Amino acid sequence: MVSLDRFETFKAIVDAGSLTAAAQRLGQSRAVVSFNLKRLEQELGVTLLVRNTRSLALTEAGERFYQHCTALLATAELAIDEARSEQLQLRGTLRLTTTPEYAIARVVPVLESFRALHPELRLHLSTSPAPADLIPERFDLAIRLGRLQDSQLRATLLDEHALYAVAAPSLLSMLPDDAARDDPDWVRTLPRLGYPRLADLPLVAPDGSDQLFACNPAHAVVTVDNASTLRAFALAGAGATVLPQWLIDDDLAQGRLLPILRRHRFPRQGVYAVFPNTAQPSRRVRLLLAHLREHLPG
Repeated sequence: MVSLDRFETFKAIVDAGSLTAAAQRLGQSRAVVSFNLKRLEQELGVTLLVRNTRSLALTEAGERFYQHCTALLATAELAIDEARSEQLQLRGTLRLTTTPEYAIARVVPVLESFRALHPELRLHLSTSPAPADLIPERFDLAIRLGRLQDSQLRATLLDEHALYAVAAPSLLSMLPDDAARDDPDWVRTLPRLGYPRLADLPLVAPDGSDQLFACNPAHAVVTVDNASTLRAFALAGAGATVLPQWLIDDDLAQGRLLPILRRHRFPRQGVYAVFPNTAQPSRRVRLLLAHLREHLPG
């Protein structure tokens, strides 16, 4: 009978892209990984990977086996979780990723309350402005904001939040009066800050018509790659921009940033949990999803 350990070795090689990277991921030597791959191919009687000194490529049989292997390992993990389900405490490591800003503002407090319920569970939180590649990087879950890209991943809505067009008081002093900050023609005269993830957002006017609030580099005096830097430039008066409510609640309350185009509105943005589309999520993931839905502040 073929060992499931060799299934895991094969999957790690494909996900990591090389024997060396797979060995590092598994905490084994490259020789052990290579040996287990050869034994797996011998036991199956097929070649799964075509190898040379620089690259690996799945054979047709290897591609089919990888799909079955991924599903089988996920099912095995689920079976183990279910077998332990009568134990209240979760164990093992749960790996998740999101943006730095949303982690600090919303996710960390919720994770800490979840960890308090399951002190034997280890959490690994990775933050980056760019979406992580869940399967190769072995994340159990990602929390993503805004529009989702098409992918083979599964997604479930956790929450929604509002977006605001804002500017610093020093920038708005360029306008003739307070009413001008709600006039699209006057707002277009203000310098704009660029943020590709919020580029060319639809803006619904009071009469129901759609306009665009451009945040793309083509119209920007400054372009950034993360929301914290975008907020910092807005506070400095460099330009008008769009920011999520959860990031600027205090700035709006203290008057450090002021809303513009107040009679207009942006579509509400989703907060999604995204996870690999392999099998039913593990018990750890299912319980965390329920906790996030219940405790994420709106």
